[in-house]
Amino acid sequence: MITPQGGPESHREEHPAGEVVGLPAQGEWLLAEAGAAGSGWASQTVVEVPGLLVTLVALKEGRGRAEHRTPGAATLLCLTGRVVLSTVDRSWTLEPRELMALPGERHRLTAEADALALLTVRLD
Repeated sequence: MITPQGGPESHREEHPAGEVVGLPAQGEWLLAEAGAAGSGWASQTVVEVPGLLVTLVALKEGRGRAEHRTPGAATLLCLTGRVVLSTVDRSWTLEPRELMALPGERHRLTAEADALALLTVRLD
């Protein structure tokens, strides 16, 4: 569980339907985790209900997620910082409060500044 101060009790917290999730404290804690991780990124599922997964992603400047594919239709919302989503042919820069539907192809995510993003995936 995430404590009210944003610290971890475990790495996975369940948020049932109807529960409000406070992202600022979780985001601060997750950015600290990303800074401590060798990869420079960390993520935590904040909502999981049938057919839908919402994950908070923290990335340190200049670091990111290696090329991967999302397991279903997905959107990415940049909450803070700046991220670049890239495929083989294109790239998109997302600033705070910008949202995009992710391409179905393999992609990578890199932070141009320390960033928090919210990934929402429809699970088919």
